[in-house]
Formats: sequence, structure tokens, C-alpha cells
Amino acid sequence: MKRVLSIIRGLMPVIGITGLATAQQPADEVFAEWRDRVDPSVELALDYLARVQHEDGTFPESYGDSTGIPALAGMAFLSKGHLPTEGAHADTLNRCIDFVLANQRDSGLFEKGNAGSGPMYAHNISTLFLSEVSGMVDPGRQEKIAAALPGALELILKAQAVKKDERHQGGWRYHPGSHDSDTSCSGWALMALRSAKLNGAAVPDQAIADAVAYLRRHQDEKEGSFGYTNRAEHARSLTGMGLLCLELCGAHGTPETVQAADYVMKTFRDLPGDQFEFYGNYYNAQGTFQIGGRYWSEYANWMYETYVKKQSEDGSWNSREAGRIYGTTMMVLAFTVPYRQLPIYQRDETVDEVE
Repeated sequence: MKRVLSIIRGLMPVIGITGLATAQQPADEVFAEWRDRVDPSVELALDYLARVQHEDGTFPESYGDSTGIPALAGMAFLSKGHLPTEGAHADTLNRCIDFVLANQRDSGLFEKGNAGSGPMYAHNISTLFLSEVSGMVDPGRQEKIAAALPGALELILKAQAVKKDERHQGGWRYHPGSHDSDTSCSGWALMALRSAKLNGAAVPDQAIADAVAYLRRHQDEKEGSFGYTNRAEHARSLTGMGLLCLELCGAHGTPETVQAADYVMKTFRDLPGDQFEFYGNYYNAQGTFQIGGRYWSEYANWMYETYVKKQSEDGSWNSREAGRIYGTTMMVLAFTVPYRQLPIYQRDETVDEVE
């Protein structure tokens, strides 16, 4: 473990070379039909987030003073192509970055304020955000990000390595020392590790493989759905997560991902009003975009038709579990999938979409 982490430290200064935002426009036939309506909706949402952000980078309402919400908000701005070095939302983005960086403990944990169920959720999201924005910032902030990420990744790897029984092995839970796991927290941790690995960090292949194996143990063999701590709990809001993680980790178009995508197609119309609706929609959008074909076409048309008109006049969407800031960031991240601005969500165009 020490050898691996020393390699990570050595590579961290170059992280972000693949994370540079591009000016390319979304090349997606489905999105082309919706762009005239979605673009103004997304910008209205981002204006709302910029308007309500506090000077210290935090946000009002639920969990807004944790590191997780500013990290999600920062990714929402990045997902539309906004940069921390120029443009209308540069200051907003930099406040998000600075708040996360200012609240890292000696252990490597990003923790501040109300983190909800536990600090590992906010930590994983914060690590993912900093990995994604690395390479897009000014030299001073880049130096700070390069110094912060090794400890953050080390904490994620140590938390995964905590002794767990076979059912929980390979995953993550609420706290760094947790002896159990859940698929929701594990999904964020896996994406943080994969993002860092894509950017040059020597994240052990075994850590990725163990996380994927953990998720696969939570997929229902008959339905294709993914559960929370078993194979059934919250399947409607978590199957998109399983689909996305498997697709991102090399399982594109396999029987497991096709089965998961088929489950999403059978259940997504029941999301509105459901518990964790915004969370489920975010992952469904990301997952169906990765597998592509009829899955993305059907889901995207439904998502835009359903949720554009549910946006409030101030630009927000309200999540009944976590408030307007969370709801708005998650909806923006779902809407902006076709822009492909976040490196973690790039789709491999060398493989065929699943029809």
C-alpha cells in the first residue's frame, strides 16, 4: 500500500491533463431536438446556484455547509463547460474549490458541517470533483489540489481495505472505519478512484476490481436491478448507478449492463414522486447515456419532457429529501450528459451502442 501511494503522490501534479474542458458541441441526435429548451433551463439553474452561494463557498439549505454540496455544484458548472479561470461563473467555481480544499483533515478526509448519513459520501464526491477540475485551474489552486488528492485517495483505499465480511468486501459505507458497505456510497467512491486513475494516478487495479465485484454481488440475477445493501432495496433509484459503474469500468454492453438497462426501462416512469427521485434520475441519465442506443433515446426524451417543465421560476428543482440546492445540481448533471464536459462521464465512441 505504501508503494502504491508513493506512486500516486508522484503522479498527482500532472493530474488534469485529460480533464481540460473542450469547446466541442454535443453531438447527440436526441439532444439536438431538445437543446433549444434545455440550454436555457440549465443556465437558469446555474444562475440560481451562483446567486444563492455564500461567500465562503457554501450553500443554504440541507447539507449546504458540507463539502459534498459545493462539490456537486462545482461539477454542475463544469458539466456545462464553465471554467474556473474565465467566464461568468469562474468566481462561483473557485469558491466551491476553495471551500473543499480548506476543509481537509490531516487524515485526508474532506469533512465540514452537516454531511447527512456520514462523511464518506461528501468525501467521495469532493475527491471526484477535485480530480475532475484538476488541470482546469490556476497554478496556485493546481498546487493545492495536487497536494490534497493523494491523502484523499489514500483514505478511500484504506476505507475499502477495512476488514469486512464477504457480502460487504470491496465496498464503502458512511465512515472511513465502517465494517459494512452500501452501493450508493460505493458508487461515488468507485467513480472517484476511476477519475483519478484516468488522470494518471496509480490507483491499484485490484481496488477497482474489488469495487466492481462488490456491486455485482448486489445485482439481482433475475431482474437485473441493483439494491442498496441487498439486491432489492431502493432498486428503482440505484439500478442506474450499477449500470453506470459497470459501463465505466469496462463492462459495456455485457449481459449484466443490458439487463440493468432493461430494468431501468421498465421502472423509470415510476420515479416522479418517488423517494430519491432526483438521485435515481441522475444515475439513470448517466447510465443510459453510456449504454446508448434506444436506452438513451427513450430515457432522454422522457427526462427532458418530464423535468424541464418542473423547474421553478427561480431556476431550481426541489428534492424532498435534500432541498433545492441538491435537487438543482443533480438535475443539471443529468441534463448535461450529452455535453461530455466531465471526463469521468466520457463515452467511449470506439464501441457500439446497444440497440
